[in-house]
Amino acid sequence: MITTPPESQDHPRAESSGGRAHFLQVFLSQRSQMEALVSRRVGCRATAADLVQDLFLRFWRRPLVQVEELSTYLLRCAGNIAIDHLRSEGARVRGNEGWLPEQQDHSGCEPQAALEAGNDLRHVEAALRRLPERTRQIFLLNRIHGRKYAEIAKAMGLSQSAVEKHMMRALEACKASLREAHPPRSPGKAP
Repeated sequence: MITTPPESQDHPRAESSGGRAHFLQVFLSQRSQMEALVSRRVGCRATAADLVQDLFLRFWRRPLVQVEELSTYLLRCAGNIAIDHLRSEGARVRGNEGWLPEQQDHSGCEPQAALEAGNDLRHVEAALRRLPERTRQIFLLNRIHGRKYAEIAKAMGLSQSAVEKHMMRALEACKASLREAHPPRSPGKAP
């Protein structure tokens, strides 16, 4: 399980829901419900998986908002992302009408993309779990809590250079996990 250090007194940003570790736990526990909700609305399980993955990434890249009930909030956001998807698809179809000679069937690509996105998330999560505790904490403080390297260095009693080195290790571990998930293909070989 991914954990974060206790909030320091210099940065009283503890969310009412208990922080990013709590967010990850709640998100993973609600994932199947969110995918089912989105799937009912958009009519495709693979698209639903992609949209829920996108929702995770949106939250993962920005500071958490304070909410009373995180699981309810996530379900509402999943419903909203389904509506947004339907609107954008409708606009895309209307924009393409008249100049596409025939509808192409891309349904074979969507399940594969959803599968790959889910696998990528699992590989990155596993890579983060394998990191040393301090490196993982620094990564989460920067990427999840939005803290700057100087803030992290001060809170953890490290130099900024040390924080940068920990971040480089964490990012390289994430990249390596994705390279393992998608090994390069030999030229000339069919997929």
